[in-house]
Amino acid sequence: MGADRLDTGTGALTSWARPGRWLPFPLRRTCPVSDEEPRMPFLPSLPENAVLVDVFRAYPDTAGPLLDYHEALLRGPSPLSVAERELIAAYVSGLNACHYCHGVHTATAEAFGVCEGTLTALLADLDTAPVDERMKPILRHVGKLTLTPSRMTDADATAVLEAGWNEKALHDAVSVCALFNLMNRLVEGLGIDATPDYFEVSARRLAGGGYAGLKTLLDEAGSREERSSS
Repeated sequence: MGADRLDTGTGALTSWARPGRWLPFPLRRTCPVSDEEPRMPFLPSLPENAVLVDVFRAYPDTAGPLLDYHEALLRGPSPLSVAERELIAAYVSGLNACHYCHGVHTATAEAFGVCEGTLTALLADLDTAPVDERMKPILRHVGKLTLTPSRMTDADATAVLEAGWNEKALHDAVSVCALFNLMNRLVEGLGIDATPDYFEVSARRLAGGGYAGLKTLLDEAGSREERSSS
């Protein structure tokens, strides 16, 4: 590989994201999943067309703490707005070509006021995308952290701080990035996907009740199952 393909210094990531440019992997699936095509999860015990909620129901011991962390990080106090944190989640998921997480969190970001088409524009060319200029250093940072984590430098963090963000904002952006790199791999590793209709349903749920609301729904469902089996 040429040196230009390895250089991910400030500003270089945007050239990676342009159509036709080299990436470590494609932004879009090489074999796109049709909305009519049956989606079979990799865990045989899950229902056909399983979504992430089905995984959480099957494994409540790990789902509970994971949803608590989502709620604290994505809905708790932060210099980054809820819309900006959901935007980061969707952007990272898009870079990872995670159809499910990108779809859910794009719809959720839009429910909090991010303009439709912003994520598509960001993945095509961060430099010209219609987002606040202050957000672009953060998005470059999380993009590089997603694609080439071992190549992060002090300069990447400095660019965020010099854009006017404080250390809490940098921490929260990195944490959202890390969380969704985990979630993308959980989803892809278990064969979870959904259609755009479901993305809208999920976004309405997350906009209305947050991740704490989702955890409450799971707890209530678990209690009903316990009562019915006793």
